[in-house]
Amino acid sequence: MSDSKRSAYVFPGQGSQSVGMGKDLYDSFDSVKSLFKQADEAVNFPVSKMCFEGPEDELRKTINAQPALVTVSIACLKAAQEVAGAALPAASFMAGHSLGEYTALAAAGVLDFGTAVFLARERGRLMYEAGSKQPGTMMAVIGLEEAVLSEICRQTDTVIANINCPGQLVISGTTENIAKAGELAKERGAIRAIPLQVSGAFHSPSMQPAVEGMARILDSVVFRDPVVPVIANVTAQPLTEGGQFKDELLRQLTSGVQWQGSVEYMLQQGTAGFIEIGPGKVLAGLIKRINRDVEVINIGDAAAVRAMKNG
Repeated sequence: MSDSKRSAYVFPGQGSQSVGMGKDLYDSFDSVKSLFKQADEAVNFPVSKMCFEGPEDELRKTINAQPALVTVSIACLKAAQEVAGAALPAASFMAGHSLGEYTALAAAGVLDFGTAVFLARERGRLMYEAGSKQPGTMMAVIGLEEAVLSEICRQTDTVIANINCPGQLVISGTTENIAKAGELAKERGAIRAIPLQVSGAFHSPSMQPAVEGMARILDSVVFRDPVVPVIANVTAQPLTEGGQFKDELLRQLTSGVQWQGSVEYMLQQGTAGFIEIGPGKVLAGLIKRINRDVEVINIGDAAAVRAMKNG
């Protein structure tokens, strides 16, 4: 990926976790060992053990997956910076999908690493508690236009939670209403309607209790100006001042993630390459569906980090 072109760093959200993630980085880089130690101390919980050993059903839990993903994603970034040096293209923008926005804020210098991990853990806890108070779920809908799905949502009292890429949308609501929406979506031409394994109706109004809890926590957090613009989940527009981020982090709990719009904005600004930093390749797949011609690489493990050394 040429450094003469504008590049963006993007960070994955919940669902990209897997048992064993980060272990090869931990074994290969002293700087990553230090990061995992900081993460464990930030939440007074063995994030490192959860990443390396699971078990999978525990790692999948919102309260564990969220700090774990922030930790491993930043470990990938730090290792890549250490190994690749100038061969790693500088970022003109950063963005994260849902939880990944916290990783983006750490990478952009808005939050220090320990704070980002702590906030991710608290966000996961509050989202789980909100889901317990108002049970709900989510469903991915494949192959349906946004306007058609919006009408289905109006009919079923559900909401669009993620606009990921053309033909891939995610909806949130009560279990009963999501089931109704899925049936209507298939009747109206959806290729698939896939229930997601989540503990609540994330990015919907049912997360309002999490907003209230998170607002109290964020009151004591200092948000610095980012070193590069961070594209907001809620608006798909750049945020450039520290004072903008508290509102963004609160709004994204109950609002839809505008991922397609975020990628399209970065493309419109001349971004020619995206670097997905963290476990999995979910965002790379979404970006390629938005623009097949754009260059996308992944840095998700030690092998990918070492490959960056040669550009």
